[in-house]
Amino acid sequence: MRLERLILTENECCKTAKPMTPRGIMLHSTGADNPNLRRYVGPDDGLLGYNRFGNHWNTLRPGGRQVCVHAFIGRLADGGIASYQTLPWQQRGWHAGRGKKGSANATHIGIEICEDSLSDGLYFDSVYREAAELCAYLCIIFGLPAESVICHSEGYALGIASNHADVSHWFPRHGKSMGTFRADVARLISVGHIPPVFGAVVNVPSPIPQVWRVQLGAFSKRDNAAALLERVKNAGFSDAFLIRGS
Repeated sequence: MRLERLILTENECCKTAKPMTPRGIMLHSTGADNPNLRRYVGPDDGLLGYNRFGNHWNTLRPGGRQVCVHAFIGRLADGGIASYQTLPWQQRGWHAGRGKKGSANATHIGIEICEDSLSDGLYFDSVYREAAELCAYLCIIFGLPAESVICHSEGYALGIASNHADVSHWFPRHGKSMGTFRADVARLISVGHIPPVFGAVVNVPSPIPQVWRVQLGAFSKRDNAAALLERVKNAGFSDAFLIRGS
């Protein structure tokens, strides 16, 4: 898991700063074919990339709506996958809807996964694993069971969220469900989860299939790293990418 932090301080929800004691986690997906974190998280911190439209959620009311979540999961400018904390975990978000049918705002941490075309299996596997690891981490630090993790559509069925289909319209396309997701979160909790370090990649012991990467070099200057990346891609390794370490 890779966890970064960029609190959406200009968002009206963040400014209200209403406290919350988390009793669960609600998983959402964005409903738009745009897997890039910079679409929702900003401004650019050197990892996200520049959003030339400036339509990220670090504004008072994004698109005129009162919306905000605690975290986004998606793609960085270099192609890597990361989680971004965007609200304090113990502050109410605006992710479940309004009024009584949005009561999960006062009880659940909201996590939004950036959707793509919904057909890319490699992207899905990456964000699914990232989401499971983030949920397991949050369950451990707040003493929550894996059963407390639900999606937006399940929240609607429980009468605590508005009528949205996410993530039940996406997960089954790749042989997954919220049942398999909770089972994976439970296994991560059982093996013990390494607390994340902001701005770093955290290796989590997990029975979920892992992707093994080969590192070719480490450089103090980004230009030197970029030069090697170009050589590697020219050699045919199109999935190569840069990642900032410490």
